[in-house]
Amino acid sequence: MTPERSRRRPWLWLLGAFLLVVLTAALAASFALARLSRELPSVASLRELQLAVPLRIYSADGRLIGEFGAERRALLRYDELPPQLIGAFLAAEDDRFFTHPGIDWQGLLRASFKYLSTGEKSQGGSTITMQLARNVFLSSERTFTRKFKEILLAIRIERELSKEQILELYLNKIFLGERAYGVGAAALVYFDKDVGALTLGEMATIAGLPKAPSRDNPVASPERAQARRDYVLRRMRDLGRVSQQDYQAALEEPVVVRPYRAKVDVEADYVAEMARAELVAQYGEDAYARGFVVTTTIDSARQAAANAALRNALLEYDQRHGWRGPESRIEPALLQPGRERELARAFERLPTIGGLEPAIVTDFRADRVSLVTRQGSLTLAKPAFEWARLSVEKNPLQPGEVVRLQVTSAGARLAQVPQVQGALVALDPADGAIQALVGGFDFYAGKFNRATQARRQAGSGFKPFLYSAALENGFTPASVLLDAPVVYDDPGLESSWRPENYGGDIQGPMRLREALVQSRNLVSIRLLQSIGVATARDYVPRFGLPQDRLPQDLTMALGSAVFTPLELARGYATIANGGFVVDPYFIREVRDSSGRTVFAAQPRRACAECAEPQPPASGATDPAATPAPADPSLAPRAIDPRTIWMITDILHDVTVRGTAAKVAQLGRNDLAGKTGTTNDETDAWFNGFQKHLVAVAWVGFDQPTPLGRGEVGGRAALPAWMDFMRVALKDVPQETLPRPAGLAEVRINRNSGRLAAAGDPAAIFETVPQDRIPEPEDAAAQRRDETDGLQDLY
Repeated sequence: MTPERSRRRPWLWLLGAFLLVVLTAALAASFALARLSRELPSVASLRELQLAVPLRIYSADGRLIGEFGAERRALLRYDELPPQLIGAFLAAEDDRFFTHPGIDWQGLLRASFKYLSTGEKSQGGSTITMQLARNVFLSSERTFTRKFKEILLAIRIERELSKEQILELYLNKIFLGERAYGVGAAALVYFDKDVGALTLGEMATIAGLPKAPSRDNPVASPERAQARRDYVLRRMRDLGRVSQQDYQAALEEPVVVRPYRAKVDVEADYVAEMARAELVAQYGEDAYARGFVVTTTIDSARQAAANAALRNALLEYDQRHGWRGPESRIEPALLQPGRERELARAFERLPTIGGLEPAIVTDFRADRVSLVTRQGSLTLAKPAFEWARLSVEKNPLQPGEVVRLQVTSAGARLAQVPQVQGALVALDPADGAIQALVGGFDFYAGKFNRATQARRQAGSGFKPFLYSAALENGFTPASVLLDAPVVYDDPGLESSWRPENYGGDIQGPMRLREALVQSRNLVSIRLLQSIGVATARDYVPRFGLPQDRLPQDLTMALGSAVFTPLELARGYATIANGGFVVDPYFIREVRDSSGRTVFAAQPRRACAECAEPQPPASGATDPAATPAPADPSLAPRAIDPRTIWMITDILHDVTVRGTAAKVAQLGRNDLAGKTGTTNDETDAWFNGFQKHLVAVAWVGFDQPTPLGRGEVGGRAALPAWMDFMRVALKDVPQETLPRPAGLAEVRINRNSGRLAAAGDPAAIFETVPQDRIPEPEDAAAQRRDETDGLQDLY
């Protein structure tokens, strides 16, 4: 071998080594690509649209009350997608979509250079095709393996599908926030429109979402959504996809969200939200897509009655307290001919609230108001706005001012959205099934559910529980206590406590029946003092009321404990059903998309006729003293049936001649209940029942504020209860609890409460326990004489 050839040999070795490395790398890359390719799904599966069936909630009689989750009923075809919407997405996400092969090599190089120079990974270079691959099949993790898979799948998609098919799939599958997948769902979720009805500004808003759909959507952040929209619009203008005029007009559009509302059969939004929360707590986000069908306990007719009853009561209260003025104003120029489109947009920003339609004043005269609504023009005669005490001289309505109309079968009437709030809940005392529930004037104006979340002082509505405790501890309806001033000195208070009756009057000695019928505060305090605060705190929880809310002082007698309307309804259900504690519930059944039952309620029911343990002895106050029934489907009896019958009889008198005497207008003799009013008329209640239905109505401000002098339970809350019961008890036969054994009807003196002598003109009938029959009036008089005689001896 020559020296020259010997010098060349190392270069040959280096070349061979290099070629071997390249070949090895190529083989490794080939194997890696083959392996990654095998892990990728087929493009054909892209076309298999997985229908996400929403969560639907129904009343007990099968009427839709709520729907959650966007349903993909079918793919929107490419020719059904507005060109401007396509243009908006291309401008925002991939303006070279129709010219590149699925991969934006320039963007990938930029992302690579950034990684090499800063060490930061980025999503640069993601074309629409790559987004489709990633969003449908791949995770969102930022790894090189995922990026390679994304590139490979994008290439495969581009090879097998046309550009139009890719765009069609992308715009139907892309996640756009608020559980909306695809532009069709997004148009509904954000604007309650079909895609063909979207404005340019709305299209740009949706097209701006893919970058950060949960953060930038107009529900989560209107400011971010507007900034993204404006960016998309600028891109469209710069790319020549919209004219300068259209661009400017779209910029001036306000970002107004009109969330999609399912076309429900009966309005029960608070209940629907309760059901939604329960399902999501159980199944997480899957609850929105698995096609669950929830059947509630809601009676649709009673729910509709509850909605109307509460709203009418709140509107009546609001109108008693005067006109507050228009709620807003638009430019009067929008009322001129030729501005109809702008006027329509103004109405889009004025949602219906609690059934009150927006209207805009066009003219005001002393005897009439001219208005324009969504439907057209109308004129109100003076009787329709007389309550507001408007006048041309002092407080005239001006053109452009926005007011509200209450539309009924009798016509339209001027109204205003009440500042006061309320709640109404009704349940079946037999098993606790909620029949109707309204948590406020309008769910979409505020989702706080006052029926289940607002803990408010019960006021005199608490007294039946206290009086029941007294009846279990030696008192009878004939027992007499003194209605007279009391003063309590408490070192913990800055001054003495001097409670009063409502109205400030006193009536001297009173029987317990009369004291509860007339809701006498001073008698109630003395009654609590007699049986003891500890005894009352141990006994009252038998009605299902939480013990930890009960005060440990005499203010308990005046209802200072706080409860939700639903909690009080449970307490009154224990009275209505004869003394059984039932658990309120509102979901009767849940089925999945295949019809399989995944949940069925098993409520405990009250059953006086069923075999059951005896109630605790009179005077027992330990809740644990009530043994559980052998049959787990039966509710435990917690209260002596004699006590229940006596307290129900007294509460019936409340509705006949007491603080709720208006109830007699319903023309039934099987109703009972109790008004409730707290200090300074801050809370107004009516808690009432019939054997088969309990209903509680509450009225008050969310931030405790006096309702105004005279706004007691019998005025502010009772009308809602009556309007509801008038409908709810239609065709329901009258029925009362049978009188149990162990009670006796006796003649007593109405003043002393003792057995009346023959011929006593003050004699009345009263029902008392057989083992607590009052002593005769004559015997009592004789004992007083003997006592006086013994005192004379000393």
